[in-house]
Amino acid sequence: MKKIFGIFLLTVLAGFISVAIYKIFEKNYLSEVKVIQEQVPVVQASYTSPISVVGPDFVDAADKSVHAVVHIKSELRRRNQVYNNFFDFFNDYFYGNQGIPVPIIASGSGVIISPDGYIVTNNHVVQETARLEVTINDNRTYDALLIGNDPSTDLALIKIDANDLPYLNYGNSNDLKVGEWVLAVGNPFNLTSTVTAGIVSAKARNINILGSNTAIESFIQTDAAVNRGNSGGALVNTKGELIGINAAIASNTGNYTGYSFAIPVNIVKKVMDDFMNYGGVQRAYLGITFTEIDSKFAKEKKLDEVKGVYVVKVLGSGAAEAAGIKPGDVIVKIDNRKVDSKSTFLEAVGTHRPGDKIEIEIMRKGKPMQLEVTLTNSDGNTDLVKNSYIRIFGASFKPLTDGEMYYLKIDHGIKVDDVAGGKFRDAGIREGFIILNVDNKPIFSVDDLKREIEGKRGGILIEGIYPNGQSAYYGIGI
Repeated sequence: MKKIFGIFLLTVLAGFISVAIYKIFEKNYLSEVKVIQEQVPVVQASYTSPISVVGPDFVDAADKSVHAVVHIKSELRRRNQVYNNFFDFFNDYFYGNQGIPVPIIASGSGVIISPDGYIVTNNHVVQETARLEVTINDNRTYDALLIGNDPSTDLALIKIDANDLPYLNYGNSNDLKVGEWVLAVGNPFNLTSTVTAGIVSAKARNINILGSNTAIESFIQTDAAVNRGNSGGALVNTKGELIGINAAIASNTGNYTGYSFAIPVNIVKKVMDDFMNYGGVQRAYLGITFTEIDSKFAKEKKLDEVKGVYVVKVLGSGAAEAAGIKPGDVIVKIDNRKVDSKSTFLEAVGTHRPGDKIEIEIMRKGKPMQLEVTLTNSDGNTDLVKNSYIRIFGASFKPLTDGEMYYLKIDHGIKVDDVAGGKFRDAGIREGFIILNVDNKPIFSVDDLKREIEGKRGGILIEGIYPNGQSAYYGIGI
């Protein structure tokens, strides 16, 4: 019995030990399973990457731009050859009239550049206009005054009588990079406040559209869609800064087919400042003739590199001669900016005025040289011309000489230098007419004339005299 009882106790003890060991292992196993389950991430079946795709944001730039871009209607005067009666034919035959004036309405865009109503646009939008009407983004409409226009850059400045207007700040077109995103804002096909996007495709493009030896063509090329009516509109960067004025498209159809061209804002800023401060463009000259360099020309002239522009001739009494530039020199930089084409050279010089000093780097017989050059005007001096080339109602003006005032016995007035079109021509004012008074207010300068015209409604009375002593009066509707 003792032996059997001992075996029983041993069996019971072994059972307790087995149960204890099982409980210990079960607890550890479940703990490990729980830890493993907490570490496994749970994802949805429609899994998306946590990395978001970020693209260019045009919202702020577009919002700034659309409020500062205006719609411009130009009323042009063309003459047809339709005669209503015999007297129309008689006048045409004997007096040189070219038919009956017929108004033609053209449209374009413009950009407000100051809160007091100064607007930049293209020259081809406003040239030969008889009347300008500007509609801003909130649908208010104003008559506009042409302050100045420059065919050589295809730019013009107009003004409306308004204040506290939204406007765009100038950017820096020299900092613009090929591949950078830009917006084109304008009024194509009379669709106001239209915004399109693209990238800068190229810089310093010469497309030979202005048709003048003195023209400055250094366009920004983009693939932002631009169509008829966009001319004069804004090209802006993603910050909403003005970096160009849209001017042309490359097209066989007259509509956008892939590329558009804008005038760099650095040229725009200089020309607009000239109009505001001097009444006309102050053109600076280096005083050379030059040619672009390609591989064939470089080989012919035994040049080490195909870069820069080659100085063919140095004009006498000019800025280049005074600085020591010689024929055969290669201009490679102006103000530390690379010069590798006619366009970049003309743009670099064209953003300066007579009297400005620039740093030019040249290569002479393979060796680099640094020169400081003081630019001059076309007469070879550094004088700035006040009130040159300004146009009002299609006419330009110049001051009277002492001899003219003595001969005509007058002590004030300005002389009409040229009548290219517009209200002056329609009123019958001819070249040489001397404006003495506007609405009985004496006129001593072009600034006086602008002041008397701005803000007027209905019309003005112009009193003056021709060089032969004949007095004349003209009423002009505004």
